[in-house]
Amino acid sequence: MSNVETSPAEVVCTGTSGPETRVEVLEPRDVPLGGPRAMTVRRTLPQRSRSMIGAWCFADHYGPDDVSATGGMDVAPHPHTGLQTASWLFSGAIEHRDSHGVHATVRPGELNLMTGGRGICHSEVSLPDTTVLHGVQLWIALPDAHRDAPRDFQHHVPEPIALDGAVARVFLGALAGHTSPVATFSPLLGAELVLDPGARLALAVDAGFEHGVLVDRGAVELAGTRLGHAELGYLAPGARTAEVANPGAEPARVMLLGGAPFGEEIVMWWNFVGRDHDEIERFRAEWQAESDRFGRVEGYAGTRLPAPPLPTGRLRPRANPLPGR
Repeated sequence: MSNVETSPAEVVCTGTSGPETRVEVLEPRDVPLGGPRAMTVRRTLPQRSRSMIGAWCFADHYGPDDVSATGGMDVAPHPHTGLQTASWLFSGAIEHRDSHGVHATVRPGELNLMTGGRGICHSEVSLPDTTVLHGVQLWIALPDAHRDAPRDFQHHVPEPIALDGAVARVFLGALAGHTSPVATFSPLLGAELVLDPGARLALAVDAGFEHGVLVDRGAVELAGTRLGHAELGYLAPGARTAEVANPGAEPARVMLLGGAPFGEEIVMWWNFVGRDHDEIERFRAEWQAESDRFGRVEGYAGTRLPAPPLPTGRLRPRANPLPGR
């Protein structure tokens, strides 16, 4: 998935955190992507109070959007470095093409995980039969040892898992006795949970992980803290269970994300993940020069996205808060 902001901020992130029992609520901010008929997304990662959850470094929630009104999604070829992109839909369908030679369709309940380590480019276009587009786009930062990993693409359709009052689909990592076969470069958890009205779950989770619950719909509580639409509730390492409840009268749906604290500083700007400003500047120059680093997308009817101008200044690193701050 992509970030097509016209003036993206440079963000320096570190994955430090410590034991904490309270739930930190991260509120979304609206970000319009594109021109006059831009699709608006609700972004919860990164932000000033917390830039990462494990290796998860970017989270956008979008829709449900009436494609006849918004124009749907049509994102021209654009680059990525130093990350994996995880695409997950609730409704609609998106055509994916990339410079690894993959031509695939993103459909509801199916994971498409693209690795753009050293460099990749791809396009995303909602299919003509899509009427309502609704989903999340998630980025995973690659650790230093693997940030130049070769291009790759993995597709997985997780089986629905019946829980007491809920259905889970585990697309990365392990939960409720089920493990995804999808390979990642750091310990991660990714799952969709659909909770029945009145359901209360106590999910056993890895105590060494940070966890986040991103609300798609419904009234949801995380460890007793109410979360609103598109909000993300954060739990620091130390929790052995994630207590998720739906006190409402309608079904609720959330994304459960987790991972070991990242422990490395990264710089994100536009669609690049790097380690410092100078590296991001080199990535931008190579994309503008149509370098072999990123390759080419075949079959997209249009031109590639130009990179926006770099910011005029450099931002200082900002870390995730330590306990009690």
